[in-house]
Amino acid sequence: MGVVDLELLWWEGCPSTERALTELRAALEDVGLGDAEIRTREIDTDVEAEQAGFRGSPTILIDGEDFAGADGDEIGLGCRVYRRRDGRFSPTPDPDDLREALSRAAARER
Repeated sequence: MGVVDLELLWWEGCPSTERALTELRAALEDVGLGDAEIRTREIDTDVEAEQAGFRGSPTILIDGEDFAGADGDEIGLGCRVYRRRDGRFSPTPDPDDLREALSRAAARER
């Protein structure tokens, strides 16, 4: 599989950053990208949030794109809420969605 550009955007006021990083690393292992580098970037001003298109913490960018989509979510400092496949709300993305997005990105890089 190819090299995938990964960045985790976070805000200090959100307690889910470490969990998101742990789940991202696990998903990378699951799809054979365990050696991939993950950059982290703290978003701490409204200006930075606007410039980054930051829709809450944590946000995972795969090849520069918010893999979870964000239509309708407000840009700004805050905690993000994801909807899991089973309908539950979560502070981190559904692991299956994350694995699928990583696999698609890696396939594009081949």
